[in-house]
Amino acid sequence: MDRLRRLSAFQIITMSFALAIAAGTLLLMLPFASHGGGADWRDALFTAVSAVCVTGLVTVDTGTYWTVFGQAVILGLIQTGGMGVVTLAMMLAVFSGRHISLMQRSTLQEAVSAPQIGGLVRILQVILRGTAAFELLGACLMAPVFVADFGLARGLWFALFHSVSAFCNAGFDLTGILAPGSSLVYYVDHPVINLTIMGLIIAGGLGFITWADLISCGGRLSRCRLQTKMILAATAGLIFVPALLFYVYDFAGFSGGTRVLASLFQSVTARTAGFNSVDLTAMTEAGRMILVALMFIGGGPGSTAGGVKTTTFYTLLAAAIATFRLRRDVECFDRRIAPESIRQALTVFLIYLVLLLLGSLGISYREGLPILDCLFEGASAIGTVGLTIGVTAEVDWISRSVLMALMFFGRVGALTLIYAARRDARPFAARLPEEKVAVG
Repeated sequence: MDRLRRLSAFQIITMSFALAIAAGTLLLMLPFASHGGGADWRDALFTAVSAVCVTGLVTVDTGTYWTVFGQAVILGLIQTGGMGVVTLAMMLAVFSGRHISLMQRSTLQEAVSAPQIGGLVRILQVILRGTAAFELLGACLMAPVFVADFGLARGLWFALFHSVSAFCNAGFDLTGILAPGSSLVYYVDHPVINLTIMGLIIAGGLGFITWADLISCGGRLSRCRLQTKMILAATAGLIFVPALLFYVYDFAGFSGGTRVLASLFQSVTARTAGFNSVDLTAMTEAGRMILVALMFIGGGPGSTAGGVKTTTFYTLLAAAIATFRLRRDVECFDRRIAPESIRQALTVFLIYLVLLLLGSLGISYREGLPILDCLFEGASAIGTVGLTIGVTAEVDWISRSVLMALMFFGRVGALTLIYAARRDARPFAARLPEEKVAVG
């Protein structure tokens, strides 16, 4: 117990995800979890990592390989990974009337990316009620469609499963019974399924802190925190600009309404989820490269999404604009961005970029696959997205281990892992002489 108390918040968060993966692997290896009478431990481990890290990359088809029990385990892992193991544990403590210590509040603050320790109980309530409301609403909207296609019992299960998977930005689907690996291609022209899934993905990808801030401000954007404004602005831009490019260059073969839905859906799902409503291998290389960039950026901090986060992208973009304008301070929405935030954004961006390149190059060398295909799969893993062009199902166990490492890193986060490894580190107070160097 004393050793547990000495753990930092970052170490507790990292260990909680690892323990959830271990528990999920054991459950998925039970004989009644799969139709084959017992899953291979490697398939069970990969699926557990993908579910807890809310990614969606799979080595076996979720809808046909796993039983209802196995699918329920996967759904539980998705919910746990999406909301966060620490967040769920704190919820149980709060609603059971237990006192939350200062260390536990500090851990929860890091887990949900809250700006301060104060008000965490209110944020927990927003997370719980918001998650339940969005997932139940999504299930109710999709239920009539799935019930009509698959029958009452299976249709209701499909509606609930896909609603949770979409809100948690996991990308797991059960539609393999229509065609293996088809995801939502069968529903490419169905407005209810498309709009509901997109709405759930966006809601989950904005982040719980964003929703809490919007609620506290009564929906008035002018009164929201800078972070909320940055997330909303970046999200809007990263949805509509790529969608326009997809509409013009990739989906000309579709009719008007279907073309709009397909363009918007791929733009939304690429940053955070992992569903696809079109054959990704049929897209142009430029289109797939745009998807790689979207997967790399991801969603909002403290959300169910992965990637470097929209605030990181926006901060670096604002820093570049400040340089172009010869401004000393990095400004946006009439506020200065703290220098510490800029350094952290640059650190996170470079770490993710280096790991993506190393992982993709390693898979490409080992498997002899085109580098763009490996970059696509690597970005999907480290961005915890789940989109695939078939690489995951083809590569060997070593390459899959690389993808699992990227998924775990992408879900836990760069700074969390750094601080977890350097628990006893202290800020270096001394300052060396300053000297300018030529760059660019």
